[in-house]
Amino acid sequence: MSIRGLKKKQPKTFKVKIITVDAEMEFSCEMKWKGKDLFDLVCRALGLRETWFFGLQYTIKGMCTWLKMDKKVLDQEIPKEDPISFHFLAKFYPEKVEEELLQEITQHLFFLQVKKQILDEEIYCSPEATVLLASYAVQAKYGDYDPNFHEPGFLAHDELLPKRVLRQYQLTAEMWEEKITAWYAEHRGIARDEAEMNYLKIAQDLEMYGVNYFPIAQNKNHTDLLLGVDAKGIHIYSINNRFSPSKSFEWSSIRNISCSEKELTIKPLDKKAEVFKFFSSQLKVNKLIFQLCIGNHDLFMRRRKVDSIEIQQMKAQAREEKARKKMENQRLAREKQLREEAERAKEELERRLFQLEDEARQANEALLRSQEAAELLAEKAQIAEDEAKLLAQNAAEAEQERQRLEITALKSKEEKRLMEQKMREAELIAVKLVKESDRRAKEAEHLKQDLHEAREAERKAKQKLLDITRLNYPHMAKYPQYSPGDSRDANFDKGSIKLDLKDIDLKRLSFEIERERLDYLEKSRKFEDRLKELKSEIHALKLEEKQAGLY
Repeated sequence: MSIRGLKKKQPKTFKVKIITVDAEMEFSCEMKWKGKDLFDLVCRALGLRETWFFGLQYTIKGMCTWLKMDKKVLDQEIPKEDPISFHFLAKFYPEKVEEELLQEITQHLFFLQVKKQILDEEIYCSPEATVLLASYAVQAKYGDYDPNFHEPGFLAHDELLPKRVLRQYQLTAEMWEEKITAWYAEHRGIARDEAEMNYLKIAQDLEMYGVNYFPIAQNKNHTDLLLGVDAKGIHIYSINNRFSPSKSFEWSSIRNISCSEKELTIKPLDKKAEVFKFFSSQLKVNKLIFQLCIGNHDLFMRRRKVDSIEIQQMKAQAREEKARKKMENQRLAREKQLREEAERAKEELERRLFQLEDEARQANEALLRSQEAAELLAEKAQIAEDEAKLLAQNAAEAEQERQRLEITALKSKEEKRLMEQKMREAELIAVKLVKESDRRAKEAEHLKQDLHEAREAERKAKQKLLDITRLNYPHMAKYPQYSPGDSRDANFDKGSIKLDLKDIDLKRLSFEIERERLDYLEKSRKFEDRLKELKSEIHALKLEEKQAGLY
C-alpha cells in the first residue's frame, strides 16, 4: 500500500480544549467520536475512575449545558470554535463526601470546584466558616505552619475569602491573615488530602452546596419560584430565599418525572398526593432539569444498592491506599519528629559548642588580660619602689631642710626680734627727730622773727642816726669832704662802732642758724638712709619667713 493511501485512510480530527479548575488540556478528536469517547479520554488523562460525578460543560447562547454522552460531539449544539472549549466539572454531588469520594484526584477536583463556588459566592457561607475553610485551604497548599518560614504577608497573593465577607468587615489584609493563621497553626500534622476532605465535610453542610437552581413558574406567564436539584431530591424556593425550601420532594418519595416541551411534572409516590407541575422559560432548560433529575436519581438509587465489584475493588483500594498513606504519614511524622529532635540536638550542640568556644575565648582573653595586668602590676611595683626610694630620699632631704629651716627660723626670730628692736629704736629716733625738728623749726622761726625784728630795728636806728646827723651837721650834706672836730668825730666813730658790733652779732647769729640747719639736714639724711637699710633688712627677713613657711 502506498503512502498516499495511508494518508487518505487517516481519520479526520478536530481540536478541543478541556479546562479543569486548575489546568487546561488540548486533545485531537475524531470526527465520529461521541461525547462519551471524549469524556473517557479526559478521564484517562486525569487518572479518574469515579467518572459518574463529572461531565463536560459548555456555554451556548448564554446558557450552560452538558455534553451528551450518547451523541456525536459535532452533532450537538456546541460553539463554533477552534479549538472547542469544554469545562470538566462535577455534575453530580455526593451525599457524604467522606464515604463516596474514593480517589484522591476525585476529592481534589471536588475541593477545587467547591472552593471556587464559595469564593465566587455561588455557595453562601458565613464569615466565621469562611475563615475556617480558608485555614484548611492554606494547610492543603502550604503544609504545616512554620513561623520561621511563613512570615507575615505570605498569604498576600492568595484568594481565600469571598469579596462579600471582605466588604462586610472593615479589616485590613494583615488582620484577615492573622485570623486565618491562628486557625492554620492548629492544623499541624494534617496531610493535604485530609485538609481537603475536612474542607469538603464542612462545605457539604452548607444550604446551597450541590444545588443547581433554575427559575420556574407555576403558570405559563409568571416566573416567581426557583427549582433546585441536588443529591437528595427536588426543592422549591421562593425567588428571594435560596436557603430554606418551601417544598421538597426526596428521590425516595418521587414516583415519576415527566417532561413535555416547557412543562415538567413531578408525581409523588403517594398516588393520593398532589401532582406538582411547573413551567420553565425554555425547552432547553426543561431538558437540562430533566437530565439532572435522572442523573441524581440514578446515583441516589445506586447508593442504596449493593456496591458493584468495581466499586468494591475501588473502596478496597481506597482503604489500602488510606492505610498506606496513614502509615506513610506516621512514618514521615516520626522521621520529621526525629529530624526535628536531631536538628534541635544539633542546634543545642552547636549552641553549646559556641558557648564553650566563647567561654574559651573569654578565658584566653582573661588570661591575656591577667598577664598584661601582672606585667602592669610589676611595672607599677617597680615604679612604686622607685617612688618609695625617691620619697625616702625626699623625706631625708625634707627632714634636713626642716632642721635647717628650724635653725633659720630661730635665727629669723632672733633677727626679727633685733629688727623689731631696731625698728622701735628707729621709731623712737624718728619721734625724737620729729620733735627736735619741730623744736628747731620753732627756734628757727623765732630766730627768723628776731632777725627780722633786729634788722627792722637796725633800719630804724640807721634812719634815726641819719636824721640826727642831718639835723646837727647840715653842712655835711652839702660838703661831704669836710670833717668835723675831734670830739664830734670821736662820738661819731663810737656810734659807728656800735652799729658795726650789732651787725657782727646779727651775722654770727645767722651763721649759727645756718650751720644748725645744715647739721639738721645732714642728720635727717643719715637717718633716712638708716631707715632705708632697716626696711631692706626687714623685707629680706619677711621673704625668708615666707620661703620657710612654704617648705
